[in-house]
Amino acid sequence: MTSSLPNIKDLTLKELQQLMTSHGEPLFRATQIHQWLFSHHAESFDDMTILSLAFRRKLSETFSIERPEIVEHLTGIEEACDYQTEKILLKLPDGNMVESVLIPSAERLTACVSTQVGCPLNCHFCATGKMGFQRNLSAGEITEQVYTLNNLVAAKESGKAITNIVFMGMGEPLLNTDNVIEAIETFSSRNYRFCLSQKRVTISTVGVIPEIQRLGKSGLKTKLAVSLHSANQEKRELLMPIAARQYPLQELGKTLAEYTASTGSPVTIVYMLLKGINDSLDDAKMLARFSRSFLCKINLIDYNSIINIKFMPVFSSTKELFQQYLVNAGLHVTIRKSFGTTINAACGQLATTRYTKPQ
Repeated sequence: MTSSLPNIKDLTLKELQQLMTSHGEPLFRATQIHQWLFSHHAESFDDMTILSLAFRRKLSETFSIERPEIVEHLTGIEEACDYQTEKILLKLPDGNMVESVLIPSAERLTACVSTQVGCPLNCHFCATGKMGFQRNLSAGEITEQVYTLNNLVAAKESGKAITNIVFMGMGEPLLNTDNVIEAIETFSSRNYRFCLSQKRVTISTVGVIPEIQRLGKSGLKTKLAVSLHSANQEKRELLMPIAARQYPLQELGKTLAEYTASTGSPVTIVYMLLKGINDSLDDAKMLARFSRSFLCKINLIDYNSIINIKFMPVFSSTKELFQQYLVNAGLHVTIRKSFGTTINAACGQLATTRYTKPQ
């Protein structure tokens, strides 16, 4: 049963420190409580035996401790491999829903997590955008997705754990940057039971220029992926109207050049091939011209069918010609296989329209 009290897991570490100050407690208590919540996974304040009984009682009268609840768990069989993609639907304490995905492969186990309930950008090929936007997720809600998926992994095989995290679920991560960074700092902390190197974390964005600049100066060791889908400004505006108009290609290219120069890390350009729209050799030439100005690699991905969205994937021969042109232009190009299409867990397919909390 959902509590009427605010969930203490929604507080950032800084907010916990402010809470300690208001209660006359030393600041290090905030770190202790944070560890109890996100490392020891305390289910009640009574578990936090390092705190005085009086302070535990005071906290329990003011806050609840709540985790998201799995309300649906789907498993998809992938063609020509032994791996199973898993998708979970999580109910948040306020009744909103998000989806998270576990993507296995021979070398890794990747958690794909969401950062918003819905998305405000309404890219025309994406099911999440059709949901509209409800709210940002807290850092705690982002982190709990990772823990929930990791528990599924551990339940199947003791000692096994998630090896990679991608912020490629529902929402635009760089419209919720503060909470994304806070979550990354939590699950990359060496003092916590679950600890993953930041180098194994990828943040995906449509190209939110000010926040890319911020990431470049943040000191994070994460990877950056940019959903481009066209290197022609007019076409990109047709596909991604809000993102393309607010963050035009010319400025985006300059920002990515600055980012790669300052971090020394390549950017991954994600390019979804859409039949008859962005798959011609002219499109490949424009993409090559755009990508030469900064350190990058290119991932070509297929369009995954979505109900009521009328796009088509390209033929294999078209994809191979497109790739070959880019390779001949001296670029590093990979054709990325989509996982989870049978359970609507692949790129662009995440949506919880039938579960969305009424407004």
